[in-house]
Amino acid sequence: MSKPLRKVVFPVAGLGTRFLPATKVVAKEMLPVLDRPLIQYAVDEAVEAGADTLVFVTNRYKHAIADYFDKAYELEAKLQEKGKDELLKLVQGTLPKHVRAIFVTQPEALGLGHAVLCAKPVVGDEPFGVILPDDLIWHTAKGALRQMAELGQAEEAGVIAVEEVPADETDKYGVVDATPVDERSARIRHMVEKPKPAEAPSNLAVVGRYVLPGRIFELLEATTPGAGGEIQLTDAIEALLKEQGKVLAYRFEGTRFDCGNKAGLVRATMHMAMQDPKLAPVVREFAGKL
Repeated sequence: MSKPLRKVVFPVAGLGTRFLPATKVVAKEMLPVLDRPLIQYAVDEAVEAGADTLVFVTNRYKHAIADYFDKAYELEAKLQEKGKDELLKLVQGTLPKHVRAIFVTQPEALGLGHAVLCAKPVVGDEPFGVILPDDLIWHTAKGALRQMAELGQAEEAGVIAVEEVPADETDKYGVVDATPVDERSARIRHMVEKPKPAEAPSNLAVVGRYVLPGRIFELLEATTPGAGGEIQLTDAIEALLKEQGKVLAYRFEGTRFDCGNKAGLVRATMHMAMQDPKLAPVVREFAGKL
C-alpha cells in the first residue's frame, strides 16, 4: 500500500428503488443536491485524493452517468456563442482533462463485493479507492478519501471509513470491532455484516469509503456468496485482515449525508444551501415561516 492512490471505483449499478418513480429514468447518482448531481461530489472527492482513473461499475440500462461526463458539443457551442463563459467552464469542468472515466458493466446485481470485483481488469494489483456516491461527505479541508489514502500509504494498510451510529441501527451496516490507535484511527480485529444490536461488537459502522490493496480482488474471487446470493465486500476484507493482520478503521473529518434515502437527500440539500451566501437567507426565511 506504499504506492499513491490513482484509481477509484464507483459501484453505481443499483436501481435506486427508494426514489421511484424518478429513478425509472434518472440514475439515483444523478439526483441533484442543489445544481450538482451526487456523482459529481463523489468524483470531485476522488480527484482531490489524487485519482486520475475513475472506474464506474454500472448496469446495461444506465447511460446517464456516461452522458453526463461526455462532451456536450451542441450545448458547449451554444454557451460559447452567447458568451456565457462561466456556464461553459462549469459544463466542461465535470471531469478534469487529466482524468479518464472507464465504464464497466456489472451483468448481475450480486452485491457490493461483486461490483468491486468487476473493476479488477482496470485496477490490476495496485491500491485503489471505493466511493459509494450515496454517502455524500462534506468537508472544508481535505476530503474523506484523501485523508484515508494518506493514512493508507503511510501505514501500508487498507483503510475503511467508519462512523458512530445509534446502537439500534447496527443491523443496517457492516460493524467493526477495533482497537484504537489514535483519535481517528483504530486497528480492526473483526468485522460483522449487519449484526443485530444485541450482537454488534460496537456502534462503529462502515460507511461508503474504502482504500484497499489489489490483493482484495483475489480474496473476492474466493468469497462464497452469502445471503441473497451476494458477494459481500465485508467478507473479503475480513479475509484480508486474517491474511495481512492490519486493516484500519478511520473516523474521517467531515459530515456524512446518507443520500440513499429521501431524508438524507433533503438534509444534504439544506446543508449545501446554507453554505451558499445567496441561498442561506432564503432557507432561513422559509424555515422561519414553516
